[in-house]
Formats: sequence, C-alpha cells, structure tokens
Amino acid sequence: MSVLLDHLPELWQGLVVTLQLTAASFLGAAVLGVIVTALRVSPVRVLRAIGTAYVETFQNLPLLVLLVLAFFGLPEIGVKAEPLTTAIVVVSVYEAAYVGEALRSGVNSVSKGQGEAARAIGLTFTQSLRHVILPQALRTVVQPLGNIAIALIMNTALAGAVSIVELTTAAKNVNLVEAQPIPIFVGAGIAYALLAALVGLVTGRLERRLVILR
Repeated sequence: MSVLLDHLPELWQGLVVTLQLTAASFLGAAVLGVIVTALRVSPVRVLRAIGTAYVETFQNLPLLVLLVLAFFGLPEIGVKAEPLTTAIVVVSVYEAAYVGEALRSGVNSVSKGQGEAARAIGLTFTQSLRHVILPQALRTVVQPLGNIAIALIMNTALAGAVSIVELTTAAKNVNLVEAQPIPIFVGAGIAYALLAALVGLVTGRLERRLVILR
C-alpha cells in the first residue's frame, strides 16, 4: 500500500491522462458514430456501402495496429501531431464503428411509421433522422453506449504502446523502480474497475430515466 502512496503523483497523472483520452475519444466517436449511422440507414445505396465498409474495416482491425500505424506512419507522410492527439483521433475513429452499430440498432427499433409520418409532413431524410428518429433511437441504446464507453476505458491502456503515459504505463513505470507488481497493478486495476462501475451506474440511471414504454 505504501508504494502506491509514495508514487501517488505519477499514478494520479496517469489516471488523468486515461480520463482525458477516454472523454475526448468517446466524444469524437459519438460524433463520427452519428455520421456512420446516417450512412448505414441512408436510402442511397452508395452511402450505405460506404457506411458498411467503414464498420467492417474498423471492427476487423486491432486497435493496437491502428495506433502503431498512425503513430509511426503519419509523420512519414508529413502529418505530425502530439502523441495524445494522435491517440485520441485513432481511438475515436475506431470506436465510431461500434457507436454507429449501436445507434443503428436503436434506429431499427423505431417503428417505420415514425419515418413515414415524418416524410408525410415534408421532412427530408436528414431532418427525419435528426428530429424524429435519432432522439428516439438514442433513448434505446443508452446501456450499449455505456458498455462501449467501458470498453473504451480499457482500450486506452493500449495507448501506452505509442508513448502515452496513461494509467497502465504509469503503473508499469512505477513497477520498474519499485519491483512490486502486485500492489501496483492491483491498485491500477481497482482504479479501472471504479471507472467502469461509475459509467455503469450513470448509464443505468439514464436508461431508467429515458426508457420508452411501448
């Protein structure tokens, strides 16, 4: 226990980076996920194909491979950014495939009559999606989005492979000095578990508040 207290500043800084990476990446994934969903449910076949290709591509590639490719490959073509910024962009693009699929399942849960009614009053596809379908779809996928956020928290540990000192890397660095892996990594594991529990608690309450009775 004392080893955790002795190195609390380093571990705390790692936790802060984990939180920054999680929050920024989830926000980016949410924005991109809405776009992916719009492509996936578009009446235009080409757009649906683009959306499908995006999802199939990023759901079938390891996040670690994408991080390494972006970190080492982008500077080679003249695209340079801070490591944390690169990690946020890569994780956002990767997680958007999962957010898009979760939202699409929510869109599919909205009755076709809702879309037909929207079109009957003159709304375009984009307006129907924005004002009628997506608000209802979001209310049905709060828990799946929470599960994606929890998975994202765990995935941030992979950013350590590209020089980001997040919580796991901070714990590893402390262990290199102290050689006490059990208390150090148990402490880091408890921190991840608490974050996951907090996300689960918040999404559980949101789901109960926003539930649609059919």
